Amino acid sequence: AETRPAAPAQTAPQSAARPATPTARTHARPSARSKPIYLNAGIGLATYYGGGLPLGVSVEVGTKNNFSVGGSIDYYRYSYGYYSGGYNFIYAGGRASYHLGEALNIQNSDFDPYIGASLGFRYAGGSSYNYYDYGGYNSGIFVGLHLGARYMFSPKVGAFTELGYGVSAVKL
Repeated sequence: AETRPAAPAQTAPQSAARPATPTARTHARPSARSKPIYLNAGIGLATYYGGGLPLGVSVEVGTKNNFSVGGSIDYYRYSYGYYSGGYNFIYAGGRASYHLGEALNIQNSDFDPYIGASLGFRYAGGSSYNYYDYGGYNSGIFVGLHLGARYMFSPKVGAFTELGYGVSAVKL
């Protein structure tokens, strides 16, 4: 009689037993234990005050339930051109945002839409020349709203845009 060796026992492939790991292009949403940091540095478009190039920076730290809190500062210098004088606007304050990814059921974790509010101090000062008077823009407390979105190209680098209140209507 002829005997054949027994076939080896069938086992599940090793890869099925291991949890999937994200690839370089897939970014998992932050877990409840991690606190994401959102740092934006940008330029403003559509200024409320005239020509010039507003600059701003904001930073927020994720808290619970898709909220983040932090602060921002925006600077804008408007000069009168060939007239002497100009005006400075500085907005500095706290801000909070609600990240809408879960609420809108967005499946792409690279895309982060958000809405929020700001509270802070606005400095408006400088010199005026004849009819170029910005006296209507006094220093004081400001309250603002923002609507924005960011897209992450890699885990640490992305682009953002915001619509809202500050030295400009649009930030990139």
